[in-house]
Amino acid sequence: MTTAPRSGPHKVLLAFYALFTLAAGARAIVQLTTQYDEAPVAYWLSLAAAVTYALGWWAIRQASVGHTGFASVMLWIELAGVLTVGTLSIVVDRWFPDASVWSDYGIGYGFVPAVLPVAGLLWLRRQKRTTRADL
Repeated sequence: MTTAPRSGPHKVLLAFYALFTLAAGARAIVQLTTQYDEAPVAYWLSLAAAVTYALGWWAIRQASVGHTGFASVMLWIELAGVLTVGTLSIVVDRWFPDASVWSDYGIGYGFVPAVLPVAGLLWLRRQKRTTRADL
């Protein structure tokens, strides 16, 4: 399959995923190495978020050329993670003496962590429809 030109929404998604990979990864590494005893669960969850964002970035790149299966799985996993961690951080707040990237549904990042997988899934839905129309 040939490489499709990147659309505006696709470029924005890739930029956000790259930014959040770096932000979540840097945050987790600093916190795990300097503050580990304060909130290890939150810091490991931030590292898991960074890995999820990195895989999401790669999956969205692949989806732009028709390989949408992995992207769909990753975006649903990411959304489940945000919703699960967000809910747990509110319901069982003692597990989160310090916030993770996904705590309170990403409030520390302007709720972008909660919106990003939804935006990705909407883009992916459009991408799948466009790919089917080209066949």
